Amino acid sequence: MKKIVSAFLMLILSATLFAQKSKPDLSKINDNSFWEIYNRSAKIIIGGLDSYVSFDAQQNDGLATFQNLEFENGTLEFDVKGKDVLQRSFVGIAFHIQDDKTFNAIYFRPFNFKKPERSGHSVQYISHPEFTWRKLRTDFPEQFENPVNPVPNPDDWFHAKVVVDWPNVKVFVEDYKNPSLEIKMKSEFKTGKIGFWVGNGSDGSFKNLVVTKK
Repeated sequence: MKKIVSAFLMLILSATLFAQKSKPDLSKINDNSFWEIYNRSAKIIIGGLDSYVSFDAQQNDGLATFQNLEFENGTLEFDVKGKDVLQRSFVGIAFHIQDDKTFNAIYFRPFNFKKPERSGHSVQYISHPEFTWRKLRTDFPEQFENPVNPVPNPDDWFHAKVVVDWPNVKVFVEDYKNPSLEIKMKSEFKTGKIGFWVGNGSDGSFKNLVVTKK
């Protein structure tokens, strides 16, 4: 019996050591030693018990890269808020970032969430610079984008979880047990930094980022 209990405790300890959890400090978003921001301005909003980071809207994509963590496989969890304005809300997370032009990303189009004719374009995988949304939609239609389930309020916060297990990625919304998107990545790079991503002409807000590395 003692041997079984000891073995069980060792398994728990091994699992704890194997999964490394961290919470990148969003309050340091404008400190270059923590975050590097491309093509956006960011500010910290403090309200009640919550504080969050908000990015402004500019032409072309924007990226905020966390400098102090290398990520290969694991889980990225965060809360995100876009808006229900057509072609003006593209919000998500980038990973395996090599530089501001080379990365994998998962992002959402909140303006499509509740539009039946466009709901299939609600969550998207991309791998820049080669596999943009346009190339993936043209060459691999309906393989790298999907509706989200459950459907969040497009003007409010919602929770997202991205599970990376090379070469597979699963995307979950609001802790639902079934993934809204499940794909195999197109990139050759398998590790890199993580960060927030917003698309062309989009602003966006993020909070509660938790990174669990396997």
